[in-house]
Amino acid sequence: MRDTSPVYDLWFTLYYPFMNTDPAIRIAMLPRDTNSQGTIFGGVILSYIDMAGAIEAHRHTGMDRFVTVAMREVIFHAPVFVGDLVSFYSETLKIGTTSITVRVVVEAERYGGPSERVRVTEAEVIYVAVDQEQKKTKIVVK
Repeated sequence: MRDTSPVYDLWFTLYYPFMNTDPAIRIAMLPRDTNSQGTIFGGVILSYIDMAGAIEAHRHTGMDRFVTVAMREVIFHAPVFVGDLVSFYSETLKIGTTSITVRVVVEAERYGGPSERVRVTEAEVIYVAVDQEQKKTKIVVK
């Protein structure tokens, strides 16, 4: 659970020392994103995780083109509801010759009640850098 207290901010910094404090993406969830149970569809969260990871890969390397090759260790901790303000925090874990691994932590600020932040999902995503012809290319960090 993430709140706005200084103690939590210290914990977040210690637990995720390289995680950006600025989210790669922050978005309010809408009714169109719900599943048959009335919560936000997991596939919607996965698509934003993919985008947040790609943003981190671009920020970290300056390269324009990455393709997703794997999502692993996707863990859904808690549901997301309509109206929640959802933040996608990212950090680079590893850079290989042509691939980059990014961790994405997803938090929801609950709508309509006291300001409560909850970790709802986390994942590791692996991307491969590609050139204009969609062929693997070496990652050059700027």
